[in-house]
Amino acid sequence: MQTVAGKVVLVTGAAMGMGRLYVERAISEGASSVILWDINEIQLAATVSELAPRGVPLHPYVVDVSQREQIQDAAARVTAEAGVPEVLINNAGVVRSAWFWEQDSERDIDFTMAINALAPMHITREFLPGMIASGRECRILNIASAAGTLSNPKMAVYAGSKWALIGWSDSVRLELVKAGHERVKVTTFAPSYIRTGMFEGARGPVLTPLMAPEFAVKKAWKAMLRGTPMLLLPWSVNLSKVVRGLLPTRAWDVVGGEWFGVYKSMDEFTGRPGA
Repeated sequence: MQTVAGKVVLVTGAAMGMGRLYVERAISEGASSVILWDINEIQLAATVSELAPRGVPLHPYVVDVSQREQIQDAAARVTAEAGVPEVLINNAGVVRSAWFWEQDSERDIDFTMAINALAPMHITREFLPGMIASGRECRILNIASAAGTLSNPKMAVYAGSKWALIGWSDSVRLELVKAGHERVKVTTFAPSYIRTGMFEGARGPVLTPLMAPEFAVKKAWKAMLRGTPMLLLPWSVNLSKVVRGLLPTRAWDVVGGEWFGVYKSMDEFTGRPGA
């Protein structure tokens, strides 16, 4: 796939941050329509108002993707009103930071797992059969995290949710190949910290500066169009993954955790106000 021109694109968490940037990319390439899902009704309306003059039809849906019933209802409405999306970007995500034993079971643990791990599964399950049946080139971009490749204190649940997402996402990619549905390609994007406000206060480890969201979206978008199976950014994420695999756990605790500062990266985390 060279472009999303003429295609229906759906983005979750589309009202702000990287989600909005993905929407803007779809508009700039001439998508036939863009479906925006977000829980924030006010911000969603503001985003649509600002982007509507660019000429591509925008279809906003207020959806809490932690609720399976809302996913199913919104998916049915999208299919009826705009057709099956040919590009699905599972971007919605949340992060909570605290010692695991201090996190609230429902507000922190269940919510994080529902948004980061279960929602992409349920959303993709709603649309994937239609993508396969269409016979057209389709793309699924799942936004994971480098936290899904390395353990990190004060983000145990977040890391667990992203580990789950990476394992599921790449397994679906392989299933599509094995079943002969190679026109539908899945890309898993696992970036380190990005300057969006979601990780306000977090510090990138040594050799891993916080990335500009525009840079991250540009790289992820290109990888999605190409059907690249996995994208890890920046380059040091790949390096850390290799070194972690070579070293005994205790040795990595010293090298990665202490020398490179991986285990200290969330020490001053504050996050987005009100999140």
